Amino acid sequence: MGQISKLRLAMAQMNVVVGDVDGNAAKIASWIARARDAGADIVTFPELALTGYPPEDLLLKPQFIDANLRALSTLVSETKGMTAIIGFVDRQDDIFNAAAIVQEGKLAAVYHKMFLPNYGVFDEFRYFQAGQSAPVLKLNEATIGVSICEDIWYPGGPAFHQALSGGAEVIINISSSPYHSGKRRWRERMLSTRAGDNTVIVAYNNLVGGQDELVFDGDSMVFDENGEIVARGKQFEEELVMADLDVASVFRQRLRDPRRRQNKAEDAPEVLAISERVKRRDPMLSSSTMHEPLADDAEIYRALVVGTRDYVLKNGFRKVVLGLSGGIDSALTACIAVDALGRENVAGVLMPSPFSSRGSVDDSVTLGKNLGISLMTIPINDVLSSYENALAGAFKDVKPDVTEENLQARIRGNYLMALSNKFNWIVLSTGNKSEISTGYCTLYGDMAGGFAVLKDVMKTTVYRLSEHVNKSAGSDRIPRVIIDKPPSAELRENQFDTDSLPPYAVLDPILKAYVEEDRSSGEMLEMGFDEQLVRRVIRMVDMNEYKRRQSAPGVKITPRAFGRDRRMPITNRFRLS
Repeated sequence: MGQISKLRLAMAQMNVVVGDVDGNAAKIASWIARARDAGADIVTFPELALTGYPPEDLLLKPQFIDANLRALSTLVSETKGMTAIIGFVDRQDDIFNAAAIVQEGKLAAVYHKMFLPNYGVFDEFRYFQAGQSAPVLKLNEATIGVSICEDIWYPGGPAFHQALSGGAEVIINISSSPYHSGKRRWRERMLSTRAGDNTVIVAYNNLVGGQDELVFDGDSMVFDENGEIVARGKQFEEELVMADLDVASVFRQRLRDPRRRQNKAEDAPEVLAISERVKRRDPMLSSSTMHEPLADDAEIYRALVVGTRDYVLKNGFRKVVLGLSGGIDSALTACIAVDALGRENVAGVLMPSPFSSRGSVDDSVTLGKNLGISLMTIPINDVLSSYENALAGAFKDVKPDVTEENLQARIRGNYLMALSNKFNWIVLSTGNKSEISTGYCTLYGDMAGGFAVLKDVMKTTVYRLSEHVNKSAGSDRIPRVIIDKPPSAELRENQFDTDSLPPYAVLDPILKAYVEEDRSSGEMLEMGFDEQLVRRVIRMVDMNEYKRRQSAPGVKITPRAFGRDRRMPITNRFRLS
């Protein structure tokens, strides 16, 4: 049988729900049918597509593992006329992060993930046993290597052995790789390098959608044997990514590369024949799927929209409520909510106090009208007076301070939570990463809520994203006055954020160095930051871990987010010198 020239690949860039095993299986079955209709030889699905990713401690429940195995067995019969690669949890003497190769109504082979990530947001050593072998599969005359997510990140990992010693012309990597800003370029360079170094076609199928703090960007890609990108899926959208793979060109290219003859290992991977059937070829695709990636700010904004949408909807809510202060954080949060859920599902609440400026109230009304959301006004004056009267005896002879300011924030938090209880709306808190880092926020006040949209967004990035919103809209969707005004909590007369914090243009680079990069104070001084300012910021960050531990989850968009990514003890006496 001669070398086949083309292999039609379909990558199902899916959005699944953790724990909804039957729903995920039904969705996989429908995408198999779509791929078959498109003439695909192979359709692939993301890592742990059956269970959703990450399933976390659901993996400690045997009944959950059983449900996933039953669902896989129902999918086997859906593969008449094609091959499917499906992420699932396999069970033997232990459990494995696995890929099922299902073909012609049979489970032909299973691959177990070999490299288990245990850093950042990943915790796979807690759950899985590592795989020990990386076989290659023979489909007609094409040789294919399968791997899972982290496996492809190692130069000497399974892809290297499958391509060099196993003769694989195609490496298929199914993945659930969460997004953060800048990762796309890093990932793209890595995949291009794996393809070029191993003279192999690399097909990377990534998950899409939000899961708690994580958001997955899709952006599935195919690289040819020269490391050139030949197919790319959309970012943050479901899609069936199609490509005709020129398998014969891999063999031709390898004939010109003597390095392979010198380096070929003796311990070649096992070869599993999964089909000897020669399929009639459909006409070649007019073109493989190819989309341009988003610009940086558009990418971050889209991640926030998708993360917010999926958190709200997957947790059974339909409508959100947030406080509108007339400031830029609540304005940007409102825009994200509208783009995620539709304006009819967003309620904005104005809660003026004696210190709220007329301008801030008017600005909030203008924002609400621009976005087309419902608005309500619930003043806090009377309740604040009641609090102050009730506490007058206890506070006798003690000067007013930040306590009275925080009372206002907590009254507002109570209002929002009451609306949440009454109407089954989820509260979106509006604090940003700069505030949460330094503790410039109020427990049970402005921190109250079910989801913190801007939790991982520095204040300077909030300004950038607000400009992006208006530029994309072609108008001042966020009123210009909101962007231009000095930031203020308006909890006392003539209050500005700079009364308590350095200017955000100065603060944010220090926070990035300390929180996201773990730089020492000495390193930060070498970067040109003022010594007293560095010490002050470090102290603020360190002393407010107890607040952050009680904050709502929010979308991760940086390499190091608070929560499951950056895990610091609350009780902690270590301080940078």
